[in-house]
Amino acid sequence: MSSIKAIFYDFDGVIKDSTEVKTLAFYNLYLPFGKDVAEKVIEHHKKHGGVSRFEKFKIYHKEFLGEDLSKEQIEEWATKFSDLVLKEVIKSPFVKGAKESIEALNNDENIKQFIITGTPQLEIEFIISALKLSNYFVQLCGSPTNKIDWSERLMNKYNYKPKEVLFIGDALTDYDAAKFHNFHFLLRSHQENNVYFKNLNVEKVDDLVDLTTYIKSI
Repeated sequence: MSSIKAIFYDFDGVIKDSTEVKTLAFYNLYLPFGKDVAEKVIEHHKKHGGVSRFEKFKIYHKEFLGEDLSKEQIEEWATKFSDLVLKEVIKSPFVKGAKESIEALNNDENIKQFIITGTPQLEIEFIISALKLSNYFVQLCGSPTNKIDWSERLMNKYNYKPKEVLFIGDALTDYDAAKFHNFHFLLRSHQENNVYFKNLNVEKVDDLVDLTTYIKSI
């Protein structure tokens, strides 16, 4: 029997193949400030996938435009971003094997499933509901709380030990959260993240087709 009792999934790039949707949205939002700025934005975005968009807008305006955004302005930019991506994320394809594996694991009474994402809380709740996946997850955990803190909260709330948790992610923030808490970590590898993980010794998969088999091997 597997030692895993909880699976913490990132969402974009792990359950839905939607990373390019958000990359393009950031690019288009900053293109009016010039192609150079837009390219710097997406370079940072790709490297820091999983970081809240609220934090990113604050960083991008400060570092690339020399502007300090107010809380209200950050909210305005976040709303613009949501308007661009929400429908596209829902329409985007599932990562191969993701939905089937989530459904199969739902039948395992020894394993509980969670989502920890940089997507805002209300937005991830809306997306998961629209996809009719709500019943498969014990809890949906979105921003502004970060992934390290969410992991801590879930461990305390459900009394998990680090060795009982598998974090499946595609970004350095996912890896950092797993490493911080000494979880098992599985990287969903794709074109946008290969360069950031090439020197890290992590378990990698291209899809989640064999996820149930992998979990049994832990």
